[in-house]
Amino acid sequence: MAKVLEGPGMGLLSKWGMAVPHYVVITDAAQLDSLSQANPWLRESKLVVKAHEAIGGRMKLGLVKVGLDLAAARNASEEMIGKEVAQVNISQVIISEMVDHEEEYYIAVKSTRSGAELLLAAMGGIEVEENWEKVKKLDVPLGSDPELTDVEALAKSAGFDDALVKKVAEFGIKLFQCYDQEDGNYLEINPLVVRKSNGELTALDAVTMVDGDARFRHPDWNFSFASEFGRPYSDNEKTIMEIDSRVKGSVKFIEIPGGDTALLPAGGGASVYYSDAVLAMGGTLANYSEYSGDPPDWAVEALTEKVCSLKGIKRIIVGGAIANFTNVKKTFSGIINGFRKAKAEGKLEGVEIWVRRGGPFEKEGLAAMKALENEGFNIHVFDRYTPLTDIVDYAIKGVKA
Repeated sequence: MAKVLEGPGMGLLSKWGMAVPHYVVITDAAQLDSLSQANPWLRESKLVVKAHEAIGGRMKLGLVKVGLDLAAARNASEEMIGKEVAQVNISQVIISEMVDHEEEYYIAVKSTRSGAELLLAAMGGIEVEENWEKVKKLDVPLGSDPELTDVEALAKSAGFDDALVKKVAEFGIKLFQCYDQEDGNYLEINPLVVRKSNGELTALDAVTMVDGDARFRHPDWNFSFASEFGRPYSDNEKTIMEIDSRVKGSVKFIEIPGGDTALLPAGGGASVYYSDAVLAMGGTLANYSEYSGDPPDWAVEALTEKVCSLKGIKRIIVGGAIANFTNVKKTFSGIINGFRKAKAEGKLEGVEIWVRRGGPFEKEGLAAMKALENEGFNIHVFDRYTPLTDIVDYAIKGVKA
């Protein structure tokens, strides 16, 4: 699941026929000078300025300013951009028009084990959290779409006025289409309002989460996903995410600055298993990574290069269980090429490599790894008969093979 920031999230809503406020995303307050010439609403409307980052509780943190004219919006943008809040450096803000309205509502679609759920409430904002029992839900089985009559009945049960029931139901159908066609996991609009000037239902704020692995199906996804751990993605992380989006199988990479132990595990289960073992045995993690689903060797090579580039590491653990269908020799060839390239660039000085793996062509793959000793690598290789996490114990304690 990947989080989409508010701006591109609003863009997806607009793509599927839902009204959103005018907005711009900027990285420098000076950009407003030219943008205001091309966008009259920036000069003519009251404005809202918000930090455009994946931070919860922005209002409480002083990262939302409302009712501003253009000059005040420029000042607010200057104050926010570059500011560090909750360990996040604010790199951009979103500026939108204030939409005059009275009531606020809530609408969302989320994935469930059996399909999806459409949620509605005739209230919005923070009131929803305090009155969750008033949120009405409609189950939508996997592979089906909600019927307009069912969504109208949902809107009535949620307490919408008769004059709004059909509008809300039609909006709900569009939201579900957006969720379904954009590989959504969770789409929430809070608040949903009626614009006073024309009576149009308008999404004032949105939380958008999609299946990040589905990017290859969406050539118009020209946005980056939001980091979920309090900082922007690094260039190395973005590189692996881009590769992951277009290959069979999977490669993942997240940096954890300050760690001494780098991991290159086969599969998500192994990555968690080895992470726990490293911490339990007194090591510190330098990254999260995994390769799984028999990805191409060039993708594994790129992942290996990024792992070898981690600063301050003492050891790299290449671990995994016994694969069912991943070709150990082929994926190991990608890792070996990555190791060779990193060594040629002087990135593995003083770094020990520990390997444990089993599966198809393991004998050939492990032999190729073992042969790296002849090229000056400090490498220790184990087969399926060594318990999975023993190499962590060996690596942390400095035991030699």
